[in-house]
Amino acid sequence: MFGLIGHLTSLEHAQEVARDLGYPEYADQGLDFWCSAPPQIVDNIKVTSITGQIIEGRYVESCFLPEMLAYRRIKAAMRKILNAMAHAQKQGIKITALGGFSSIVFEEFNLHKHRQVRNIQLEFDRFTTGNTHTAYVICRQVELASAQLGIELSQATVAVCGATGDIGSAVCRWLNTKTDVASLLMIARNQERLQALQSDLGRGKIMGLEEALPQADIIVWVASMRKGMEIDPKQLKQPCLLIDGGYPKNMGTKISHPGVHVLKGGIVEHSLDIDWKIMNIVRMAVPGRQLFACFAESMLLEFEKLYTNFSWGRNQITVEKMEQIGKLSVKHGFKPLLVEEC
Repeated sequence: MFGLIGHLTSLEHAQEVARDLGYPEYADQGLDFWCSAPPQIVDNIKVTSITGQIIEGRYVESCFLPEMLAYRRIKAAMRKILNAMAHAQKQGIKITALGGFSSIVFEEFNLHKHRQVRNIQLEFDRFTTGNTHTAYVICRQVELASAQLGIELSQATVAVCGATGDIGSAVCRWLNTKTDVASLLMIARNQERLQALQSDLGRGKIMGLEEALPQADIIVWVASMRKGMEIDPKQLKQPCLLIDGGYPKNMGTKISHPGVHVLKGGIVEHSLDIDWKIMNIVRMAVPGRQLFACFAESMLLEFEKLYTNFSWGRNQITVEKMEQIGKLSVKHGFKPLLVEEC
């Protein structure tokens, strides 16, 4: 059995979903309540591979909300993720993906030091961040969607915003070794990490955001967007492919221009309908088939009986592992989401 640990996008979203799911006692509560709410299994899932194999899973709602970070409820955020992991393990789930901010909180606050959660000793090989599959899918979106739009990679400039993160650095490695992209621009806050990545790749230009974006034919956004920050689409190239790899994926509503094509990054579409309701809750466009690539990673590991933390630790993703999970993704019927045909 596989598991998915997720969370909702905001307090308002959580209240709305609680009402829809039949938890009226949660629906009118504020942030203090959600800081103390326990994890819940809210969905049972059945997935069929194109090979004919069928697996079952559980969705664990962690009750974490991004506002916990914004309002410095850091201990509550940490507790949410650890409690959700302990809950999944207690249910006997063999491999569980940490979706959305779950993996970020785990990495940023060194939760690997907190193995004991009440009477549960966390077994970390039961968990995966799903970042390897997410990075692979984003890279395939770069390759396939650029072809859709007539952008020739051998002549294109690609800007990666959040280049030193786990997914961003993996995208840079793939683009550097698996494509003939003409120019790679790398953007991140930590200049020391940027320089180390540049040295590791043997290429790539370190730039600030305002300088890089107008030069890019393709923008891969895998960084958090600062509050109040806006991107003027008139300053971007046209055509421009913007792959929104953040969460929540809201660039499509913030950036509207005929020449700028915003694609939801790290989203896959399964070839067969999935029996679940959770993607309705997170407002996926085609909830029966579309899902986050990180969640799909735990499904792929369950299909293959690879019960291991396939994606784990900062900047440990290799091109070889991306290729490995990519082959499994194709084998079981997952495809990267692409630009909708006009």
